[in-house]
Amino acid sequence: MAFTRATGKHRRPGRMHRSTARAAGVAALATTGVVGSLAAPALAAEPEVERSGITPVVSIGDSIAEEIDAQALAQRQAAADAAAREAAQEAARERAAEAAKEAREAKERAAREAERKRLNTFVPPITASYVSTAYQAGSSLWSSGSHTGIDFHASSGTTVHAVGVGTVVEAGWGGAYGNQVVIKMHDGTYTQYGHLSSVGVSVGQSVEPGQQIGLSGATGNVTGPHLHFEARTGQEYGSDMDPVAYLRAHGVDV
Repeated sequence: MAFTRATGKHRRPGRMHRSTARAAGVAALATTGVVGSLAAPALAAEPEVERSGITPVVSIGDSIAEEIDAQALAQRQAAADAAAREAAQEAARERAAEAAKEAREAKERAAREAERKRLNTFVPPITASYVSTAYQAGSSLWSSGSHTGIDFHASSGTTVHAVGVGTVVEAGWGGAYGNQVVIKMHDGTYTQYGHLSSVGVSVGQSVEPGQQIGLSGATGNVTGPHLHFEARTGQEYGSDMDPVAYLRAHGVDV
């Protein structure tokens, strides 16, 4: 009997230890660097790629596959750790920015409060003194027939203070007022300090509550040393208002 050699689809299949799908997975890992130097030498020891005519099939051992899987897992874990660190750093930056914003706002509030307090601080023009002549007291000494301000008892050379925040609009000789200083206050009113022996400020100068602006004296139309103090709605003579009420309205005990 004659024997015929098997051909075509009846040909005996070659030796194969791994499926084509497993080989494709290894190839994909190799392109991302997972297999790297580990897979290449190991594969060299394995049987060569066997050709089926269409798709190459790679045969690898179980231990190599496990190491490849471990490397892939380590890479995924490293990526997750890096993302977590970045998230933590971003959260820290946001907390720092919020803290800086709160500190800045607190500083601004403190500055506004300090400015409000400064603008609303008033002091007597003469320390530890008293009113010796009242507002609108009648006398022939005054051209209007009545006192347009109040007089504070003071000997010559006593320090005279600005009663509040303002800007000097007059400084020097003022006729019957002698040496005088007129200050425009921050609220638009005016204060006048007359009969000074010396003037210590100049026009355009800003002054603070309690700042020395001159020394009391007896210059101008006077019978003795004292400080003449006026509160006015305008800069000029004749716009006077009650100085005691003015000072008390700003918290000064007169």
